[in-house]
Amino acid sequence: MLSAPDFEYVTRLLLDNAAIRINNTQEYLVRSRLEPLAKESGLPDLTALVDQLRKQPFGELHRRVVEAMTTNETSFFRDVHPFETLKNVVIPEILRTKRDRTFRVWSAACSTGQEAYSLAMMMSEMPMLKEQRIQILATDLARSILDKAEQGVYSTLEIGRGLPARALAAHFDRQGTSFKVKPQLRSMIEWRQLNLAGKWPMMSAFDVIFMRNVLIYFGPSTTESILRNARNVLQPNGALFLGTTENTLGLNTGLESVTHGKTIYYRRAAGRP
Repeated sequence: MLSAPDFEYVTRLLLDNAAIRINNTQEYLVRSRLEPLAKESGLPDLTALVDQLRKQPFGELHRRVVEAMTTNETSFFRDVHPFETLKNVVIPEILRTKRDRTFRVWSAACSTGQEAYSLAMMMSEMPMLKEQRIQILATDLARSILDKAEQGVYSTLEIGRGLPARALAAHFDRQGTSFKVKPQLRSMIEWRQLNLAGKWPMMSAFDVIFMRNVLIYFGPSTTESILRNARNVLQPNGALFLGTTENTLGLNTGLESVTHGKTIYYRRAAGRP
């Protein structure tokens, strides 16, 4: 069990350092994520882990707690429809007015990398992008997760979640019982640690941003701030994709929605600077 003061300490740690909100019904989530970390750290239980956190200034153990509480659920070509809309609608529209030959995409909250690699696979096979230099930035809060993503090694179970057999044959090499992304695909992606709820570094504008299934963990004010920042690094005719349960309703973001079939994406609102 986690005492009320210890649970409150953990929730405050997450809110202050990652803007992640944990409510009182999610104690089970805290236990399931942090009990393994306590054992890895040589501590007998969660009480001892929180006691260690209280005694020390913010450091490596605190960062490991924040990373452990970050949800990393993902799969290749997740939900399918956004990728189809990107390929068949958004990219052709952008290319009609695009003046330079660098197509920049950002996979924000990229987790273990399946989304970024899905984008790279799809775009590398599009004839209309043949003359474009494709640059993909993939970011996540957790350094340990980024390390796994950059390695590009996936188990049979992970491969089986959404990756077509044709894509597996074309873009992966077998490595024992696992599969590794081929170097050419990995070279398309830059991996960088970034806290969406913190201060963003200077970034060039993106043609496409995938920021999917991460805003649900933030409160309205943080979500609004993140979306306004995203709008500011989006090309005037660029597109932002959110998760299927995420939207901009009630938020002042400078974005307007576009619906195409089963997909909703966002552009910079007309008439806004």
